[in-house]
Amino acid sequence: MARSAGLAHIVRNDDGTSTGVWGIHVLKSAFQPIFAFEAGRLRIAAYEGLIRAFRDGEPVSPGSFFHGVPAVDRFHVETLTRTLHLLNAGACLDPEALLFVNFDPSLFSDRAVAEVALRDTRLVMHEAGIQPARIVCEMTEQKTGSRATLHLFVGMLRAHGFRIAVDDYGADDSDISRIDDLRPDIVKFDAKWISRLMLSGPGFALLRTMVSTFRERGIATVFEGIEETWQLEIAERCGASMVQGFVLARPELAPTSFSVFSRPVTAEAAPPCEAAAAPDRTFAQAVRPHPAMRAFGRRGSLR
Repeated sequence: MARSAGLAHIVRNDDGTSTGVWGIHVLKSAFQPIFAFEAGRLRIAAYEGLIRAFRDGEPVSPGSFFHGVPAVDRFHVETLTRTLHLLNAGACLDPEALLFVNFDPSLFSDRAVAEVALRDTRLVMHEAGIQPARIVCEMTEQKTGSRATLHLFVGMLRAHGFRIAVDDYGADDSDISRIDDLRPDIVKFDAKWISRLMLSGPGFALLRTMVSTFRERGIATVFEGIEETWQLEIAERCGASMVQGFVLARPELAPTSFSVFSRPVTAEAAPPCEAAAAPDRTFAQAVRPHPAMRAFGRRGSLR
């Protein structure tokens, strides 16, 4: 069997997790839970894989790391990050939960690129013991390199059993035309965009209408960047399928402690919030509910 290009840059750790190496950088997986609403409670339905880069043992911001990657290496680095997330998800995450992994539409310039991306993803999934139905292929907000190629690639993914998501809806090139083109299973709303809309009655009405319209089309919705309990309540009132944000849980490096969320929780069953002690590692307690509103879920460690 052919070997994925991403696997060539992987180091296996004693705890079962994997680390990536790219030049002078060490790459690690962080995972952030995505919660689904269920009758006034929240449960972990999925995780999003997020890269964490280190240089000489010191953290490097994701923006700085990716900005420093030459254009000629961008596809290979993206392949490596997906490889890392898939291997680590197979090693330490709940096998029932979905996993969101990113694909940059600007990199899909021709059919050959799409075929390589699909082949490498399937090879790594085979090694990680993960089935396609668990994977949500998230098309990020970047401008599409080739609309025809992206459409072809999404069709290939769907034919192999993957789910499709459009990320950061409402930002940059992630607009309704991309939804119409790709017919995703899930739409993730841009955090800054929904934060502004949540501040006014007309904005709330617009969010509610969009969620309802997507639901009628068989598309689930995720509200990203939920950082306050009042935003969580608005997300529920809007009818959002899922929510993601610091008010619930912050990203943690693999292996995570998210097994604490093995069952749905409510504010009544959760202890007061405590400060997290260390970035990406320490799991804090639950959100302290505001007296006037219902709170859900728990809060995780500082990024």
